[in-house]
Amino acid sequence: MASSQVYFTDMRCKVGESLLGKLDRLIAKAGIDTIDFKQKYVAIKIHYGEPGNLSFLRPNFAKTVADKIKALGGMPFLTDSNTLYVGRRNNALVHMDAAFENGYSPFSTGVQNIIADGLKGTDDVEVPVTGGEYCKTARIGRAIMDADIVISLNHFKGHEMTGFGGALKNIGMGSGSRAGKMHMHNDGKPEVDKSVCTGCRACTKFCNQKAILFENNKARIDHNLCVGCGRCIGVCNFHAISNNAGTSELALNCKIVEYAKAVLEGRPNFHINIVNQVSPYCDCHGENDAAIIPDIGIFAGFDPVALDKACIDAVNAAPGITTSILGDRDRTHNDHFTDIHPTTDWRSQISHAEKIGLGSSKYELLTIK
Repeated sequence: MASSQVYFTDMRCKVGESLLGKLDRLIAKAGIDTIDFKQKYVAIKIHYGEPGNLSFLRPNFAKTVADKIKALGGMPFLTDSNTLYVGRRNNALVHMDAAFENGYSPFSTGVQNIIADGLKGTDDVEVPVTGGEYCKTARIGRAIMDADIVISLNHFKGHEMTGFGGALKNIGMGSGSRAGKMHMHNDGKPEVDKSVCTGCRACTKFCNQKAILFENNKARIDHNLCVGCGRCIGVCNFHAISNNAGTSELALNCKIVEYAKAVLEGRPNFHINIVNQVSPYCDCHGENDAAIIPDIGIFAGFDPVALDKACIDAVNAAPGITTSILGDRDRTHNDHFTDIHPTTDWRSQISHAEKIGLGSSKYELLTIK
């Protein structure tokens, strides 16, 4: 498979130069203006961040991208789908409140926010997945499927179930409606190690299905109610909850990729990964841990697979910050993501995306000053 071009700029800025200006130049060099935006609806897939988390992307980045698209004649809007789990983004009303609280308003970005799957997360479209092995169809938020063009603007970070979260996850999982998210998550169900469980009950605050019960002050997960979203794994401070279903993380990564293909196939698309504040967990958490590496920069291109792979390589080549979670881990894998989440395998996301023709893991990195 041929290499894809990935464009990169670092976070350094001379006096009189802004990072937003570098972002604007980067996406221009990467060829965003080769897309015909004139009078086209353009979905900018974003993650607004769960309130309390401070590592999500600043809205200034979104404004720069939206301004570029408007200058090219497009009609952009910011969008995300509702979440499956308890939080402040599981229906359109609280989701919009969360977006505004985190600075994503039409006054700061110059464009509207549209929650892709509607008020209750039920406004979706069933989309065929060409070559899908895990999903024959995908349930995608209607507003995203109504768009003519898709641009993903992604915070690159770690993730407790997929190893990492970048363009593929933001597009695949993030575009899925609530029914779609359940479809992606439902292969594996977590278990509780009662010898480690302290009975703190933090996990119950994040379970939307009321599937976590307590017996003798120890948690137990009712698999008849559990949808396998994995939120309880990430919020347990005592590592008492894990997914021992063997292939569930593999299935999740593959389903995410197949959902991403359903979103992107047949439409112009372009992708931007911002590799700063690389937190060990998803921005879906209502908190964020310390960054695991120093800030690296911004990557952009037309191939989301090559883009994510370039970011993975850059993160793993960077020195780990020992005052972060990496200082608590057994660092024997020579891989920051695996060191943090040893039960995950991020490689399955890349390899399956390549297998189904979504992109190439081979890339040529072009640096823009």
